[in-house]
Amino acid sequence: MRDHAAPRLPEGGKSRRVYLLLRDEIAGGHLPEGAMLPGEQRLADRHGVSRVTVRRALDALARDGMIEKRGGAGSVVRGPATAGAIAADMTTLIPQIVAMGRQTTARLLSFAYGPAPHPVAEGLGLREGDRVQTAVRVRSAEGVPFSHLTTNVPENIAQNYSESDLATTPLFALLERGGVVIGGARQSVTAALAAPDVADALGVATGSALLSLTRVVQDADGGGVEYLSALYRPDMFRLEMALARVGKGAARHWEPVIAPVGAAP
Repeated sequence: MRDHAAPRLPEGGKSRRVYLLLRDEIAGGHLPEGAMLPGEQRLADRHGVSRVTVRRALDALARDGMIEKRGGAGSVVRGPATAGAIAADMTTLIPQIVAMGRQTTARLLSFAYGPAPHPVAEGLGLREGDRVQTAVRVRSAEGVPFSHLTTNVPENIAQNYSESDLATTPLFALLERGGVVIGGARQSVTAALAAPDVADALGVATGSALLSLTRVVQDADGGGVEYLSALYRPDMFRLEMALARVGKGAARHWEPVIAPVGAAP
């Protein structure tokens, strides 16, 4: 299995740009495993930078195990550093979240009660000034951190578990233990850059690109029970969705394939 050491971006904005562009080409399969990279001068000309800038980017890719530098023979692609990456299907996400809680480990960074921030209060349907329990955790797979999770739970629900409970038990299990019946969730996905505290917790460089997910979980009656703000390392986590082509004529379009209730994640 590929070593999951945290990626270290090279110094300098231009070197980082070249590093990220080459990393994305390798991760996307445009530069397949075993392929030879163009020479330093060709890469420098392609990206409009100096050979020194390219060399820094290649050194960083080599440190991350994505290429192998061969003296006098150039650099060969080893492949994307995604062995063991977590994959979640958008259409069966809730059962997968439960399974993920059992198959990975979490470290609790903070646990406190306070007034719900406006976006949280709005998402959970709370009144201004209503209190929530806010926890920050880092979840890891095989000892490597892949997600930074900030959860907000209404105070009346959170009183059913303690800080020590949350440090050892997945939140979904604690909510269900307290009598919450999960009805569904709505979420949005975008991108974000790693702030210094998040970067330190995830073992990535400050400013690294992260997958940002916001999810509001509701009970069977439609009441908000959890507001989650999650940041994921894209080299360790991905969201997937199966699509089917449906309809006829001009109305033909792509539509998500929804798994049947009870289907295994």
